[in-house]
Amino acid sequence: MQHRISTLDAEIKYKPIPPLTVASLAKAYKDLAKAKLAALVVLTSMCGYAMAPAATDLSCLFATTVGTGLCVASANAINQWIEFPYDAQMSRTRNRVLVRRALTPLHAFTFGTITGIAGVGILTSFVNPLTAFLGAANIVLYTCIYTPMKRVAIVNTWLGSIVGAIPPMMGWTACTNSLDAGAWTLGALLYAWQFPHFNSLAWNLREDYSKAGYRMMAVTDPVLNARVSLRHNLALFPLCYLAPYIGMTTWWFALDSTVINSILLFRSFKFWYDSNDRTARDLFFGSLIHLPIILALMMFHKNNTEAEYWIEVEEDENDKGGE
Repeated sequence: MQHRISTLDAEIKYKPIPPLTVASLAKAYKDLAKAKLAALVVLTSMCGYAMAPAATDLSCLFATTVGTGLCVASANAINQWIEFPYDAQMSRTRNRVLVRRALTPLHAFTFGTITGIAGVGILTSFVNPLTAFLGAANIVLYTCIYTPMKRVAIVNTWLGSIVGAIPPMMGWTACTNSLDAGAWTLGALLYAWQFPHFNSLAWNLREDYSKAGYRMMAVTDPVLNARVSLRHNLALFPLCYLAPYIGMTTWWFALDSTVINSILLFRSFKFWYDSNDRTARDLFFGSLIHLPIILALMMFHKNNTEAEYWIEVEEDENDKGGE
């Protein structure tokens, strides 16, 4: 296996890079940042901001969105810089930027470094240090801990889920500058959602993962893979009920989320009962639809009374400051 990796690494290293144009460079950067995945992550961050009390500062929302997007691009670029010898062995990743030699590894690493510094810098300067810290911590967690752990132990999935849980918390802290109950509820919701989402995806990629030496549950323990998906899907119910309990949403969200979570639970149960390519695909695509609907419902049912209270508090503080 190691000899094969070394051979592939050498082939990639010495394959000539075609001349870069503005269009090809833009496409390479887009692929390096994993633009579609980054957009989904940024969406969760925007939802976190929208759910926070007194979320009315559009300039702060814009800075949060840009800063978070750059942090995500940085993490994805450095991840590909680390993993490109293994990406060459997997059919799903064989066409990634570094494998097809659209950019040099140094170029990719430089892009990842610059976007990371820019993202954290924007969050520090235009949002607040807490949000910037979370952004920087997520880059480190994804690239320095989760990425190498993928080849060591299945705990990588739990670590990777923390990475996905932090962006909505960043959105909340951008508005409130605090990690209170609302931030943790959003983070926990995204954390739990990722297990049915990723474990179902990993099932259909288990041969690729095994070939590249990745220690995923779908490869090492398929029964556990399905059971963990089901277990975390069940956790979505009380986590959604927590939102109205702490005043984030009205209790209508508890009712609506029950319906949406039940649909995903049915697919998780089928995947647990009979894990196969079809039930895995059904669960994976169901999870892609599930998350935007849950976030949209959460924003639709936001407790505006709570938001109005915080606006009044801020206005009172401003009036006192003027006196």
